[in-house]
Amino acid sequence: MSRFPIPAADAAAPFQTEIIIRRSRFLTHCAHTPGMEAARAFVEQIRTKHADATHNCWAYIIKDGAVRFSDDGEPGGTAGMPMLQVLQREGLFNVVCVVTRYFGGILLGAGGPRARKSPWTPPENP
Repeated sequence: MSRFPIPAADAAAPFQTEIIIRRSRFLTHCAHTPGMEAARAFVEQIRTKHADATHNCWAYIIKDGAVRFSDDGEPGGTAGMPMLQVLQREGLFNVVCVVTRYFGGILLGAGGPRARKSPWTPPENP
């Protein structure tokens, strides 16, 4: 059973949350998706909506299908892969997540959002 509350959100009305970490603004958009084409379209929709953002990192898992992620310019393996690992660890599928970062002037380093309380960090002692 998942420790994450994943609402029944679709691409037309995705689940959204926001957090500020060391002056950088992170927006998370997650939605259920029926397949790879819809997941790609959702990623592009968010990228277009937040074209002025520093990064739009994403991950998606399709049941019995594609597993993809992107760091979108963040240091390799520090954004998209950790997002994908959370989805995999929780046994989620047919879901797509995009985390948009507006840089706040402070470099977070390779451990960055992954090592801090962030939109994709599970609650402690659920």
